[in-house]
Amino acid sequence: MESLRELYRIGCGPSASHTMGPRFAAEQYRQRYPDAVGYAVVLFGSLAATGRGHLTDRALAQVFADRPFTIEWHPETCLPFHPNGMRWYCVDATGARQHEWEVYSIGGGELREAGAAAGAVQVYELASMTQIMLWCREHEASLADYVLACEGDGLRAYLAGIWSTMQASIREGLAQEGILPGPLKVRRKAREYLNRASAMKPDIRRSGLLSAYALAVSEVNASGGVVATAPTCGACGIVPAVLTYLSATLGCPQATLIEALATAGLIGNLVKANASISGAEVGCQGEVGTACAMAAAAAVQLSGGTVAQIEYAAEMGIEHHLGLTCDPVLGMVQIPCIERNAVAAIRAVDCADLALLGDGQHQISFDSVVDTMKRTGADMRQAYKETATAGLALVPMPGSGPPPGDATA
Repeated sequence: MESLRELYRIGCGPSASHTMGPRFAAEQYRQRYPDAVGYAVVLFGSLAATGRGHLTDRALAQVFADRPFTIEWHPETCLPFHPNGMRWYCVDATGARQHEWEVYSIGGGELREAGAAAGAVQVYELASMTQIMLWCREHEASLADYVLACEGDGLRAYLAGIWSTMQASIREGLAQEGILPGPLKVRRKAREYLNRASAMKPDIRRSGLLSAYALAVSEVNASGGVVATAPTCGACGIVPAVLTYLSATLGCPQATLIEALATAGLIGNLVKANASISGAEVGCQGEVGTACAMAAAAAVQLSGGTVAQIEYAAEMGIEHHLGLTCDPVLGMVQIPCIERNAVAAIRAVDCADLALLGDGQHQISFDSVVDTMKRTGADMRQAYKETATAGLALVPMPGSGPPPGDATA
């Protein structure tokens, strides 16, 4: 598996696969051919279907602001390697296209060419939770110990930067009020929820605070602000919400939080390697479901749980999101995405509590549920995988015009 540096990334929202990934591709392509007269890109499949709602065009136009640049949208054509396909071209003075580059945004901001192996250096020899748990038993070590043994101490500084970005996103989101950009006219709620949570009874306050923190990050993401993928932009509010809440309630020092981020990242890496974190490939179970599992694992670790309890919490986080579709209204990362972050943050802590009540023994392994998620995603119709052509995406929104697609697509 790749380094956690390939999972946790910092960039502008609202989508790692539709905004960050295409922008990274644009920057790389321009660096290859800096003297081109102009540039063009053809977007396919899910990337074309919801690219406008995900601000793909705005992100790419910023890279080529000083050159002629065109975008073609082909949502009806899905290239074989991945739903988020792109073909890049240089354009000469006659308008002829040259130097075709076909590349895919495979989730979490990562790019890959068709048929290519993972581009980054593989730093983890073990690629299943079963194998890693055996390593932990043999070395009397934690999951975070395994991560640091593979990555080296330099990872701590990188994760500290990720944690700093997460905290900044929460602060920014809690300071904002008003309406999010776009035709849906979604009202920012994070600050309001925080104020209300402070006056609630303790048994309700937890849900209120977790919701406020998750909404804060998700609202920053939806407005195109800077966030850290965890593991994607669409699910970026869940891990920081849980860590922020537990940091305050348990009094966790930063070093402990960094180790919790390492454990959470390992969970996300296992899903990424053995299934997918791309909503365009497996639906929202791969984004919000994975983030819930990551946060649940981190919560158990911060609470002093065992490796077996961490594995159980992570398994529940995915198991109870199986089949979750990616059906953004108008192709925007707002409805139902923002609210899902709040619900999943609460569920992550609930999964941690359930795992801590037992000894970690259970029937369905984490590895099995990840494989199940992959198969479920393969069975899911493409209309329910980030194309905004089915599910909630077809519910009429007041004042937003007709839905962007057809349920039979």
